[in-house]
Amino acid sequence: MIRSLKNAMTLEARETADAAVRQTVEGIIADVAARKDAAVREYSDRFDRWRPESFRLDRAEIDACYHDVPAQAVSDIRFAQAQIRRFAEAQRATLQDLEIETLPGVVLGHRNIPVNSVGCYVPGGKYPLVASAHMSVVTARVAGVPRVIAAAPPFQGRPAPAIVVAMDLAGADEIYCLGGVQAIAAMALGTESIARVDMVVGPGNAYVAEAKRQLFGRIGIDLLAGPTETLVIADDSVDGELCAADLLGQAEHGVNSPAVLVTNSEALALATMAAIERQLAVLPTGPTARQAWADFGQVIVCDTEDEMLAVADDIASEHAQVMTRRPEWFLEHLTNYGSLFLGAETNVAYGDKVIGTNHTLPTGRAARYTGGLWVGKFLKTCTYQRVTREASVFIGEYCSRLCALEGFAGHKEQADIRLRRYGSVTE
Repeated sequence: MIRSLKNAMTLEARETADAAVRQTVEGIIADVAARKDAAVREYSDRFDRWRPESFRLDRAEIDACYHDVPAQAVSDIRFAQAQIRRFAEAQRATLQDLEIETLPGVVLGHRNIPVNSVGCYVPGGKYPLVASAHMSVVTARVAGVPRVIAAAPPFQGRPAPAIVVAMDLAGADEIYCLGGVQAIAAMALGTESIARVDMVVGPGNAYVAEAKRQLFGRIGIDLLAGPTETLVIADDSVDGELCAADLLGQAEHGVNSPAVLVTNSEALALATMAAIERQLAVLPTGPTARQAWADFGQVIVCDTEDEMLAVADDIASEHAQVMTRRPEWFLEHLTNYGSLFLGAETNVAYGDKVIGTNHTLPTGRAARYTGGLWVGKFLKTCTYQRVTREASVFIGEYCSRLCALEGFAGHKEQADIRLRRYGSVTE
């Protein structure tokens, strides 16, 4: 039997908040489309109190940021980027171009072609999320994208030095200190000072996610990354303190970040809930995490591992952390998750910051149908065909009849004209 010891905010309450976000974002996008740089400047001033002469940082401004970042931090950024680059390169190596002769004289193939230009958004208004620069810029570079630009909001009244350094080390061609919906709209639509891109990627708050949703189609996006989600699947092989730390470690992202415990041990569930209260009292980010836990936290107790699996697949969490006696069983059977963390030895923070897998992942149950950002997201797998005259006659006869079956006279003539030129039409 599956039972809840703690429930989250209702869906109706969430949808009311979403409606207000949609309306605000729609207005900003329309304004940026019409007034371009002038609108971008006004929104940046209104929301971030940031109105520089140019949003794009020049080489001197980028170099100045290195002076404000400790040498150890620069070294750590390089280490993290090396891990992300190594895994992305291994992923890229699995994506091979293809050419095959399917029939005599019929050659079909595909090429993996990088997107021509990408805008990478790095959140940084509340926390300077340095790692998001690695995840997007490094991965786009490994994919072979010719033009990669990056944007992040100001932090404490100026460009966030560590983010700028990370963008630069990752290989961004252009770096902008610009945040929010205005940054997404500027990169997607273009302005007098920012050339538009073909694709925008990266996480952000509800407004950024909604901007990407509304602009999708005019540009490509990676996915709709909403509030951070974490799911801990645990049995009594671990303790409540560990589970609490892993739940709150993600709840601190924002007041609307879901954190869910699924367990087959009611004792562990109760111990985790008690540990959460103790840890919230001393966690520096406790106020944010407390509200997230109060509104979006859940504790679900199951009787069996099969029930735990069913609940986890239904939740389809962005992050799924498995701390049970049989983590490999969940790897084999779990199907809906953004990224999976197996065993008590690893955790979501490793994936968020340094281990090498990408941290831009599906939320809002999107893990049912997509994975997260990876090198393949920046590649278009495009097919081609090549045939001999003899093969054109052979294929053309089938094509002519099939087009007639559907009533497409023009399509049929495309086949028939080649049959007349290269062979004879079969009645």
